[in-house]
Amino acid sequence: MTTTTTTTTTTTAALPERSDVIVVGGGMGGLGAAVRLGAAGRRVLLLEAADQLGGKIGTETVDGVAFDTGPSVLTLPDILDGVLRLAGMRVGHDDGADLQLVSPTPAFRYRFDDGAVLDVCVAVEDTLASVQRSLGDDAARELRGFLAYAQGIWDASRDDFVFGPAPTMFDLVRLGMTRPFDMLKVDPLSSMKGAIERRVTSPALRQLLLRYATYNGSDPLTAPATLNCIAHVELSLGGFGVRGGMAAVRDVLHEACRRVGVDVRTATPVTRLLEEGGRVVGVAVGERVVRADAVVVNADVAWLREQGLPSVDRALPKPAPLSMSGATMVLRARRRRGEQGRVAHEVLFCRDYAAEFDDIFRRRRGPRDPTIYLCAQELAHGRAGWAGHEPLFVMINLPALDDGVVDDGDALLDAAKARLVARGLIDTDDREVWRRSSTGLATRFPGSRGSLYGAASNTRASAFSRAANAVGARPGLFLASGSAHPGGGVPLCVQSGLLAADAILNP
Repeated sequence: MTTTTTTTTTTTAALPERSDVIVVGGGMGGLGAAVRLGAAGRRVLLLEAADQLGGKIGTETVDGVAFDTGPSVLTLPDILDGVLRLAGMRVGHDDGADLQLVSPTPAFRYRFDDGAVLDVCVAVEDTLASVQRSLGDDAARELRGFLAYAQGIWDASRDDFVFGPAPTMFDLVRLGMTRPFDMLKVDPLSSMKGAIERRVTSPALRQLLLRYATYNGSDPLTAPATLNCIAHVELSLGGFGVRGGMAAVRDVLHEACRRVGVDVRTATPVTRLLEEGGRVVGVAVGERVVRADAVVVNADVAWLREQGLPSVDRALPKPAPLSMSGATMVLRARRRRGEQGRVAHEVLFCRDYAAEFDDIFRRRRGPRDPTIYLCAQELAHGRAGWAGHEPLFVMINLPALDDGVVDDGDALLDAAKARLVARGLIDTDDREVWRRSSTGLATRFPGSRGSLYGAASNTRASAFSRAANAVGARPGLFLASGSAHPGGGVPLCVQSGLLAADAILNP
């Protein structure tokens, strides 16, 4: 497996005066765009403000042990594989792959408030067998039927809503007129919750399926049922670990950039974009100016509105309500084996899941009784821990910091830790080694207000409210991030970068 350091710094004096394309930001979208553009022969300069690439795929090191501080699961690995193959690299399960996938068994363990426990596996047939053992034959039949429904949504919508340019309302009308059966499969008029309840009666399965709204930070009570395709993406297509941790995704994309000739600079913050005659012509790094034919902004669109290029506001869709945020910590947890052993991912559901979403999206506060997510990084990704202890990632969901929201993530993390001790999932002396709440996210990712996925997908019009990858009213400006089309999450951010690059290469 290829590894690359990602902390090389630079000075503004070393910057070139000009490049074909400048990529602002080295998150997943920026790295994906840079590889495609570099492979096509363009001179690409990638400028990252932090001293580490990867965006929300971050790492910290404590007492010699590195651990991930962001995303924990990789879905749709074929998107990443397509990018890496442009640089003569690949994704695979074998030792020779440049990015090696891991299929932990089981992948997820769901713990429900009534004491029920359900294991979910990478292979869908194994998951269905587990549901049958834990919840019964009827539940297994319901899940199989629901996944067929979810696959129908994915198959009918992926080309129009994920792999193609940003859709418009006209595209939806055209879909209804030319492919009416696909339009019905997309199920845009139902809510996630309504569609789930019509097809599934098992309370545990309902709770499991509602959780997939959190994968793009949305509210399943109001989000369109189209988002139920997320269940197909993870349960049927597979949610994988990555050998060496999610940071390996960042590192392998950095190596791909190097192979295709991309000039990558970290610790080099762009202060603003340059505009001449209504066209974006470069960037400013402090007092230094670098000109380019095109600029790809891999940052939150709100940063562009507020700082990078405020004049672009009129050329972008009206800002949509933000997706949820999160409070996270990493524990130096005593390693467990045997019957008390951990699995790669665990979810400890709250008593009233609907109340949790109500707290986040309507009361605009941290949930009083949050669902707790755990990732045991040794099991999920083969990361090495400390002698006798392993890095255990803990997360709860919060509202983003708008509309006067108060960040109460620290208090809720403390309560979550006490709850984990009470449930026997951690020990009283397991030491916390890292923590970040929504305020920390907002500081690290300017313009985000702590939102993890950009805009929430809480209305039927959400698919049309994300900024397009090519800003037609500002020639030379292209967008690639979770707040642009097609949305948040590791694979979709990479896809956003590919779409931005395609718009440059094929105007």
